[in-house]
Amino acid sequence: MVLMFLLVVVAGVLTHATPGGLDPKAPLTIAIGFGILLFALTALVALVLGVVGLFQRDRQKTFAVLGVLFSAATLVSTALLMRLGSSHS
Repeated sequence: MVLMFLLVVVAGVLTHATPGGLDPKAPLTIAIGFGILLFALTALVALVLGVVGLFQRDRQKTFAVLGVLFSAATLVSTALLMRLGSSHS
């Protein structure tokens, strides 16, 4: 979650610091985009694994619940940050 937040913040800072915004074909922009997608995919996999863990019988649910909460928080906060960033451009 922290790394995803940092990537979104870096993208926002670079967008505002660069006259005319970031070049969509620049290697740094592509790397930031791939990083955000990679972390989002990782959070989605964690969410699925957490949900699967919740439905297993005869297991403690502590880590499954934590996994669902953290991955859902990561996905929702990232979506909100991206929505907030796109509304100000």
